Order: sequence, then structure tokens, then C-alpha cells
Amino acid sequence: MKPKEIEIKAIKNEQDYISTMKIIETLLDCEQGSKEESTLEVLSILADEYEKKKHPIADPDPIEYIKYCLEHTGISKTDLAKYMGGADRLSEVLNRKKPLTLKMIKNLYNHLHIPAELLLAS
Repeated sequence: MKPKEIEIKAIKNEQDYISTMKIIETLLDCEQGSKEESTLEVLSILADEYEKKKHPIADPDPIEYIKYCLEHTGISKTDLAKYMGGADRLSEVLNRKKPLTLKMIKNLYNHLHIPAELLLAS
């Protein structure tokens, strides 16, 4: 008996999305290089695009992201202060008393690889 063909169609509403996610779930263990894997890839792209349109995730706040980096990357405030113009300036920025300058953004991008577009949103 031949396996049922999976219909690939646009995801236009939440019901289409739910149906597509159920199909994706059945294909997760498919054989690499198979037709099912190709179908899984196409359906995953469609689902991802629907999610981006209907449930967008906002970029994090630049100052909160810098604080996150301090907590989770092992960089110290002393190290970070070098890129921000000193400890006083770092404190002012983290407390939202002064905005990030273009020089700070460039330093954070070049030395800590924080995306510039995220920092420019401040």
C-alpha cells in the first residue's frame, strides 16, 4: 500500500497552521534524503513564515541585552566599561540616564559582537 501523499498548501489561518504542525510532527523522524524530508523542510519554512507574520517576536531592549551579556557571557563591568567610555558612563547608560553613543555601539559591535541593529534601536 502506497503512503498517503501530503498536500502542501499555504498557511492562511490558525487552523491551517495547526494542521501543518501536526503533519510536521509526523515527519520529524523521516529518513534523511527522503521525499518526506523534503516535504518536512518545505512545511517547516511555511510554518516559520506564518509564525513570523502572526506571532512576531520583538527585538530585545538594547540596555536589557547589554545587562544580559554581563550576566551570561562572563564579561565583567570593568571590561565592558572600556568599550563604553569608563565606569561612570557605563553606569549612566545602564541606568538609562545617558543614551548609547555611536562610538559605544561600534565598540560593542566590534568587540562583543552585539548586533548593531539591536543597539541602534535604543
